[in-house]
Amino acid sequence: VQLQASGGGLVQPGGSLRLSCSASEDRLSTLAVAWFRMGPGYNRQIIAAVSDNGEPAYFAGTDKGRFSISRDNAKNTVYLQMRSLKPEDSGVYACAAGEFLDYGTGYEYWGQGTLVTVSS
Repeated sequence: VQLQASGGGLVQPGGSLRLSCSASEDRLSTLAVAWFRMGPGYNRQIIAAVSDNGEPAYFAGTDKGRFSISRDNAKNTVYLQMRSLKPEDSGVYACAAGEFLDYGTGYEYWGQGTLVTVSS
């Protein structure tokens, strides 16, 4: 399964972005999907994950009031909505997918990521 993350860009502090993770085949609807951030000082920080049936999971350090994960299986896409963005949210955001929702990096399929820059 080939994953493609999109939706990144330059945004001012306080702005919003919605990232999309799409797949090369319909199988994404049967997989758990997670969003990760890569940036200075850390390798892969898991932000949120969603099970195949849409149950979300958020992890330590993720502000659930600003980040939300959802999926539209009809469109074979998983979203990460980000609000009230801060400069420290900057980084490359990548999505990953696997048979089971994992609380770490245990996903079989990885996309290349999309760059998010929060700056005035």
